[in-house]
Amino acid sequence: MTVDALTGGSLTDVPGVRVGHATRIGDGWLTGTTVVLAPEGGAVAAVDVRGGGPGTKETDALDPRNVVQKVEAVVLTGGSAYGLDAASGVMAWLEERGRGVRVGADPLHVVPVVPAACVFDLGRGGDFRARPDAATGRAAVEAAAAGEPGAPVAEGCVGAGTGAVIGALKGGVGSASTVLDSGITVAALVVANAVGSALDPETGVLYGEFFQGRVRCPEAHVHEAARRRLDEVAARNAPPPLNTTLAVVATDAELSKAQARKLAGTAHDGIARAVRPVHLLNDGDSVFTLATGRRPLGDGPLALNEILAAGADVVTRAIVRAVRAAEPVDGPGGAWPSYGELYGGR
Repeated sequence: MTVDALTGGSLTDVPGVRVGHATRIGDGWLTGTTVVLAPEGGAVAAVDVRGGGPGTKETDALDPRNVVQKVEAVVLTGGSAYGLDAASGVMAWLEERGRGVRVGADPLHVVPVVPAACVFDLGRGGDFRARPDAATGRAAVEAAAAGEPGAPVAEGCVGAGTGAVIGALKGGVGSASTVLDSGITVAALVVANAVGSALDPETGVLYGEFFQGRVRCPEAHVHEAARRRLDEVAARNAPPPLNTTLAVVATDAELSKAQARKLAGTAHDGIARAVRPVHLLNDGDSVFTLATGRRPLGDGPLALNEILAAGADVVTRAIVRAVRAAEPVDGPGGAWPSYGELYGGR
């Protein structure tokens, strides 16, 4: 597998990992749910939550001190805390297939542990009560299961990124991956929905692109027109009270829960490169990690370092891709131009 070091790949480049979206748009809706489905048998999982206003479910189970070692799925969803109900639909789907923590002699006696986190998008489609539920979560996991192995992840205004915004721009879902010299794959999926901005106000360049080695600034008149448009929509829209950037970083390396937790922590550096400011009291910034264990980590106490660095890099790239893939929205819940609408395909 060859992955472009700067722009290519997606979370599904980690063998066995699948992604499904459920999207609701129109008639007051602008929201959805994204499910990351682990290979059958689960993946070692961890989480690092750094935002001051998170909405999460089952994150305590991922603490390395606790008994659960593997999970079958992770849910990212719109709808703020209401949308966490989407995880119930994923749990039901997994239970029907006997996938989860065995709690009895019968193979079907399982409790699926489904960690979940939400972004705030309430009312962005016009109806505050239009938010994901268990049926939305089930639709997303069914879409994940039906996908072809290795199929690229749909990006932009889909799934949990449907109603996402990032500063005054439209946000969304983005994904990226890399293959290390060892052959280990590290990949990320991000829902970019932040109080902070992805856009350098002085140049019009996405912050994350400064770390990708090929920055080209927009022409001055294009940037000035974009700034005027952003000022207009910011004055029209209500201030975003609660926003969040969510990420899932996956690898085929064999990691312990403690190592996976470290990877989740350093992956937050990738958010900090691409969004300013981050980790505020009204953010819920959270990073999950999944390790499928198909490749040995390597020898020595520092073998993890290369994966840690790559995790942050793919998160930054995924945020850039999310912003570039987003489409503009102008409706009863507000107006959010896309980066492409303002700056074209530069």
